[in-house]
Amino acid sequence: MITLVLTNRDRDLRIIQKCLKSLSLQSNKEFKVFLIDYGSEKDYIAKLKELIQEFTFVELIICPVKGQLWNKSRAINIILRKTISPYFLVGDIDLMFHPDFIQIAKELANPNEVHYFQYGFLSLKESLKEKEFDAFEVDFKGSNEVTGTTLFPTELLKSVNGYDEFYHGWGAEDTDIHLRLQHLGFSIIFNDAKILLKHQWHPKIYRSKNSSNPFHSSLERINQSYMHFSNQSRRSKVNIHSEWGILPLESDRQKILNEVTDHKFVLDSEDIKLSAVLKQLQNFTNETVEIIIRSVTIKERLKQSIKKFLGKKSKTYLDLQTVNDRILEEIVLLYRNKPYSYSFQRKNSLIQLKIKF
Repeated sequence: MITLVLTNRDRDLRIIQKCLKSLSLQSNKEFKVFLIDYGSEKDYIAKLKELIQEFTFVELIICPVKGQLWNKSRAINIILRKTISPYFLVGDIDLMFHPDFIQIAKELANPNEVHYFQYGFLSLKESLKEKEFDAFEVDFKGSNEVTGTTLFPTELLKSVNGYDEFYHGWGAEDTDIHLRLQHLGFSIIFNDAKILLKHQWHPKIYRSKNSSNPFHSSLERINQSYMHFSNQSRRSKVNIHSEWGILPLESDRQKILNEVTDHKFVLDSEDIKLSAVLKQLQNFTNETVEIIIRSVTIKERLKQSIKKFLGKKSKTYLDLQTVNDRILEEIVLLYRNKPYSYSFQRKNSLIQLKIKF
């Protein structure tokens, strides 16, 4: 038996329907699918639930984390913690699976090996067509650096505390787990004899700073550097100092949205004030805190610049993108399992964070 996990946030429902349809056509039915939605819009979730009713072999898990950074690792680990099948398969929701994919995966399954599979990438035009798997023409093949779909022995993955939940945003978490298991001496095998997975084209607007979701301007590069140092130190087990695979609760989200805030801090973007308020967060327990940060006027910035030029005591103001990045880094490092809601309204030059301790 294989457990397959697919992660999602606001993905085009047409893409999801094609993915699940390809799984419904598998020649081997000995598998279970968990589709875990991590922070999609409320109206979207209603439509997703309706779609899932077509596919009885799929269990939908909703993570009420709208307004939080995307964390694929946490989403995967939530399912890993509840998996009892001997093999655990991580896939992508934008794929179509060859009809014999599960059968081939079962034949490859080995308690001492980890297998991952080559992608065939489709063009936009090809992705919009309706036809059988083999009829889709591949635009280009993915290299062995595309590590998104991997078959693990379940207990092996659990033994290293699953995927590293430091990784937020996109990038590196899939390759990271391969490297970590290599350090334990396990074989990581790339299967490219035949294209068994075809990737549907989609725009990458969800990675954009113009998205309504929290976005850190350089988090993907931080992820890559973090992975480099983890690999250099031959790290295998992660999530050591924090709980992992924790399913967020709807009740906690409702408290964030509806309960009266215990403490509210309103400040401008002065560097010193930001540092101070972030340090204060470590002092709260069983309390809800709200932080509102507004940018200062150009006139005030100019005034402080002149003071600094004249050697007088002055204030240092940060642009809101820098403030945004600082706050999100603090959340990733210290508060990622706390219920929180975050927004950066660029047009209104306003940052809001509400977090429950």
